[in-house]
Amino acid sequence: MLHDVLAAYLVDIEHSIAGIENAYVELYEEEIFSGNRANLRIRIRFDSGNLLEINEAVAVTEDKIRSLQYRYHFQDKNNTLVFRYDNTPHYPDLEKFPHHKHVPRNVCPTDKITISSVIDEAVRLIDMSDNG
Repeated sequence: MLHDVLAAYLVDIEHSIAGIENAYVELYEEEIFSGNRANLRIRIRFDSGNLLEINEAVAVTEDKIRSLQYRYHFQDKNNTLVFRYDNTPHYPDLEKFPHHKHVPRNVCPTDKITISSVIDEAVRLIDMSDNG
């Protein structure tokens, strides 16, 4: 049986995705390993041609969601990186290690970001490029 905290987390993500305008879901996979652990693979294609890929492995520990591994990749219609958040441990000298954000020609320390915040950032950037 799926843990209530994990079930609520997955529903929140579905609601965040459902609220996106001018986009469609190319892929949505929830791989449930146990009642306390799941992997997500999501691809959201925007009408602008931009693509947001969400990959995350989560587990419930002490009734809280814990992100084991994540990668949130956003690219433009030409397949050029706009940003990518991840926790791959390949920048040990960054302040927030292992959490970091890739932007063109730079890697920045960052806190763990939520999927809904990543979606909001992608939508905001698309809106800015459409209006600017």
